[in-house]
Amino acid sequence: MSDLGGQKVELRHGATAWKPCHIGSESIGKGTNIGALSHIGREVDIGVNCKIQGTVYIADGCKISDNVFIGPGAVLTNDRYPPSQGRWSPVVVDDNAVIGANATIVAGVRLHTGCVIAAGSVVTTDVPPQQVWGGNPAKFLMTREEYEKRRDANE
Repeated sequence: MSDLGGQKVELRHGATAWKPCHIGSESIGKGTNIGALSHIGREVDIGVNCKIQGTVYIADGCKISDNVFIGPGAVLTNDRYPPSQGRWSPVVVDDNAVIGANATIVAGVRLHTGCVIAAGSVVTTDVPPQQVWGGNPAKFLMTREEYEKRRDANE
């Protein structure tokens, strides 16, 4: 096993990040871990105990609540009609949401508490609490309860 001591960075408030990455915000909660090659924009708020995998892009002004998982390569945008010259509509992600690998969350969308976004999805509208959405554009697939049952059964 290689020595990773030089690759892990301790951030303020007890968060960690892995080099190389860009972090433009100091508002990152305790226990949050940010993967290598990720970009965290300016004025981004990230709650406690979030897991942000490698190569994630979070645009300026986005809000991520507590216990959120963001899979590798996911993109959270803030510009619905580019170029908007700073008239941004950041994404808001509520507690316990899950965003799968390579999903894109379009500017202005809110992911409500406990929702799950399938890998590779493009989310263009708000997602209600405790629902699983997927596809392009993303649509309702099942409840979070059904998702958890399938996950536990390893289907």
